[in-house]
Amino acid sequence: MGALRRFGIAAVTAAVLVPLGSCDTGDPVKNQAAPQPAPPAQTLELTPAAEQKDLPVSAEIGISVANASVRSVALADAKGRLLSGRMRPGGLSWVPDKPLEYKGRYSVTVTATDGRRAITKSTSFSTMAEPTRQVGTGMYLFDGNTYGVAMPVVVEFSEQIPEASRAQVESRLFVTTTPAQPGVWHWMSGRQVTYRAPEYWKPNTVLSVRAALKGLPMGEGRFGDDDRKATVKIADEKLELIVKNSNKHIDVFRDGKKVKSMPVSLGKASTPSSSGTMVIMDKQESTIFDTTGEPGDQYRVAIQYAQRLTWGGEFIHSAPWSVGDQGNRNVSHGCLNVSYGNAVWLFQNTHVGDPVTVRGTGVKLERGNGFTAWDLSWKEFVKGSALPIPQELLEPVPAVAPSPSAVASAAPVSPSPSDPAN
Repeated sequence: MGALRRFGIAAVTAAVLVPLGSCDTGDPVKNQAAPQPAPPAQTLELTPAAEQKDLPVSAEIGISVANASVRSVALADAKGRLLSGRMRPGGLSWVPDKPLEYKGRYSVTVTATDGRRAITKSTSFSTMAEPTRQVGTGMYLFDGNTYGVAMPVVVEFSEQIPEASRAQVESRLFVTTTPAQPGVWHWMSGRQVTYRAPEYWKPNTVLSVRAALKGLPMGEGRFGDDDRKATVKIADEKLELIVKNSNKHIDVFRDGKKVKSMPVSLGKASTPSSSGTMVIMDKQESTIFDTTGEPGDQYRVAIQYAQRLTWGGEFIHSAPWSVGDQGNRNVSHGCLNVSYGNAVWLFQNTHVGDPVTVRGTGVKLERGNGFTAWDLSWKEFVKGSALPIPQELLEPVPAVAPSPSAVASAAPVSPSPSDPAN
């Protein structure tokens, strides 16, 4: 402060010593700084409106702000406990990290600023009683598990979701990936929605998924039953199985390099195997295939080292009774029969989520018969979203070719190993 004061005193002294005959003839009015325009007005509006009642427990805090950006959101329950959350991309709403409580009362205060000025608004609201009509939900990811590079995120519903409600449901499905890889949701049917990226996940990717559906209106007076979360890892290698009916062999590729080839017997003419790109859905070291009561062949047989590929009952599994046919003839009921030794090797080396592509059987894989996201081209896949797709994700992307040249823990629904097959 001493230096500043001395400078000020010197300036005053200099001013006193200027003679009256100075040549400074500037117009004092013209020399004044031009008035600065007033900064644009800040506005901040919140939803829900004050004292709004009977909101779903999936409620978000809607925020409309102009000439400022949101600095803080404080959502508190009736006991004053703060709830964590995060802004949606684009900043139009703030999503609590957990669903709200039924018959709860909440207050929220939001502050926005342009760096110089701040504006604050508050509102309060209450939530509805727990609904009687709830839609069951499930997610095919188990928290902490490791999956293959083709593992899609699959969310399933116990009842059909009307088309008019699918965008709202989809907007509450959150996926983050490390490293970042953009993706899109696709409605396989009214009961299942699937998420994938344009290409297989990068090895060692971490997927964090939240199906934030508890209390979410799903049409026809129904509401979601629960929030489900899972954080999983993608395997550190890209393992692919290519099955050719032409030579009746399975070729196994690890990171693009063929590491093993083994003979296989596919489905016979009356029960052909599906052609297309499937995903290993489940692995059972031992199980029972039981077709009693089903049309067609009746049998009940113990099976070892079974890996499910479709809901319809196509598996890769040990079939010592068909070793003589493997590599030569198709004799199964639709499964991929391999020897006991090869079945063990596959079981020990594959992951749930590894892609399996079957070619040349003449029967196309049915959409939704298993995890069929990768049987669609990217151009086809993005058409299944109920929400607008960002332009950068609509650009043509080479179809994933699973070939050597292509270089949550709450109550998930588990694939059943008891569907008939052989």
